[in-house]
Order: sequence, then C-alpha cells, then structure tokens
Amino acid sequence: MRALAYFGKGDIHFTKDLEEPRITTDDELLIDIIFCGICGTDLHEYTDGPIFFPSDGHKHEISNNELPQAMGHEMAGIVREVGSGVTQFKVGDHVSVEPTGTCRDRYRWPEAPGVNKEKCAACKRGMYNVCSHLGLIGNGVQSGGFAERVVINESHCYKLPNHIPMEVVALVQPIAVSWHAVRVSKFKPGSSVLILGGGPIGLSTILALNGHGCTEIVVSEPAKIRRDLAEKMGAVVYDPMQHSYEENIKYLRALAPDKDGFDYCFDCSGTPATLRSSIECLTFRGTAVNVAMWATGKPIDFFPMDITQQEKSYTGSMCYTHHDFEGVIDALEKGTIDPEKAQHMITAKVPLERGFEDAMMRLITHKEETIKVLLTPNNFGELDSERLAKL
Repeated sequence: MRALAYFGKGDIHFTKDLEEPRITTDDELLIDIIFCGICGTDLHEYTDGPIFFPSDGHKHEISNNELPQAMGHEMAGIVREVGSGVTQFKVGDHVSVEPTGTCRDRYRWPEAPGVNKEKCAACKRGMYNVCSHLGLIGNGVQSGGFAERVVINESHCYKLPNHIPMEVVALVQPIAVSWHAVRVSKFKPGSSVLILGGGPIGLSTILALNGHGCTEIVVSEPAKIRRDLAEKMGAVVYDPMQHSYEENIKYLRALAPDKDGFDYCFDCSGTPATLRSSIECLTFRGTAVNVAMWATGKPIDFFPMDITQQEKSYTGSMCYTHHDFEGVIDALEKGTIDPEKAQHMITAKVPLERGFEDAMMRLITHKEETIKVLLTPNNFGELDSERLAKL
C-alpha cells in the first residue's frame, strides 16, 4: 500500500510497496486512515533519530517489528473490517486511535521473544502511560497512520459521532496529551492559568482547559502567528520577546487576576527559560506542569528553594490514558471543546506523496509559520466534506 515510511536513520520517504496490514487477533480493527497529523515526535525521528524506532538491523522490544514502518500516530479513520471478537465497533464507525504500545499489547505479537514477559510495575498498576517499554504506533511498535490503512486492537480505539469533522477527530490525540496534563495538575475550576508556548500542544492545552471549564487563560509565545491563533481561541496573549527575562516575569505575574502570579503554569516549550518561568510565574502553592518533551542528556540548573519558599509544586505529564481520550471526546460532544475553535490549529492538508517535502520539511524549516499539518492517506482533501459525509 501507499505510505510515508521510516526506512532508517535520516531516511523517510514515500513508497507504494509497504505491506498491507491484516487482522491477526480477533479483537483487532482494520481502519482506513482519513487524516493523520504530524507530531513533533515525528520530526525528531528525522532530525535526531532513531529515538522510538528501532535502529537499523534491530527489532522493537514489544512487537519484534522491524523497519520500514509507516510513521504517524495522530489518526482519524473509518472502520473497514472487524475481527471476530470485536464487540464495540462496526464497519463504518468513525474512530480516533490511542497509539501507545505497552506491556498490555504484547499478546498481539505471539511470535515476539517477549510475548510472555511479565508486565512492568507501572502496567501492573494500570499506569500504562508510563510503561517501562512505552512505544508508539507509527513510531516503532508497528506501522501507523501515514498509510492508507492500519490494524489496531479495539481497546485502543474510540468512536466519535459522525457530526464531528474528521479533521477534528485527528486532533483528539494531541488534545488528549494536554487533557492528561490538566488532570495531572489537579486543576480546580476558577483558577488562573498561564501556558508557556503556543505551538500545537500549547494550543491543545487551551482546548483541554476549556473542556475543564476554564476560559481565562494567558499564553506566552514569541511567534506572532501562534499568538494570533491563541487569541482566536480565546486566550490573552503575551510576547516574551519584547522585554528582558526579569521584566517578562514581572509582566506575566501581573496578568494573573490578583497580579501576584498564576495558580497553574503549563510549560509546552521545554527550554531552560520556560521551565524557570513556569515556577517563577506561580503564586504561592501554585502548580507547574511540564508537558514538553525535552532532549535527553541535557541537565539544567534547578534551585529547590524556588519551589520550597512558597510551597509550590512542579510535576510532569506523560502521554495519556483511556480516561483522557474519553474526556476529550465527551467534551467535543457536549461542546465544551468547540470543534470550530479546534480547527484553527490546522495549517494545511497534504497528500502522502508530498508528505516529506511539503509537510515534514515545512514544519522543520518554517516552524513559526505552521501549527498542525494533516496528511491525507486516502486523498481526502479540502473539498471532500460531502464525500466524507456519505461514509
């Protein structure tokens, strides 16, 4: 089948010859991919990888799968075929996919050496989002959504009503990342919030907060196009490039309702400056959450008394669980997350054939001018709303 695939270090290209997926266990679905978003993780696999993908000549620890594999894990699709044991889905259902690969998925690959391996401590406790062997569909465990079709077990799939645009279904996964971060923060309605970074996850965090009843949000972001989008999505915006670091902290703290810092800060950038800002912009007993993925092996200075003196908290958020996908979908159905507002995040839709040059490289070289680019594996583009409505 047609796919944009990872063949090895520095080698991502379009192919017509990737092996077709097929149902091999009775709880699996075969899904036609309508849209699949490009994530920063995908870009890092090209610039810095392999990270999640197995290195050349090796196989994945969970699945025993090797390269090449179709990339892509932000999937929106339509069920094409169901296994004999599937109970929750039927052909024609619109679905989002939770793309984690963990200890709980080993049974899908009975020929893999680790199929009978004991579950890690996190998976035993139901915290599979921090599995010791955590991987992603489309990033090493198995081929993902930069392809015409994908097979995945039904416990990873979530049905959405047909009135939710398929473009928005492709945003459920990144919004779930932010939904989990809001849950981890133990957010309380009526609290003040600062988001540091207005990229895809920063904008997704606006939506996740909306879904939790929060509409008073400040976003600090240097790129004008991203500030403009955050403003369209209802946030107050701030340009951190207009002042020195020390002055930025003063001005940001003053944007909180009591002018003395925020109850919650979400770091969606992952730089030394934003980590420090996320703590210094808190009020007393405030909570800072790191949502960003940091480069490994690059420690930074951290001063515990910056937290201790005002009993602040600092924590991290990793991936998502089924609770987060269910929460996002429920919020979309109820309208507390506005699908039209979510669509502001989508910069372009690009066919698979041009996915590397016109999508991935565009995101790498013109980062400040793009937010979310969707690939269209089955050639559903800008004018296909009537065609999609018939499916």
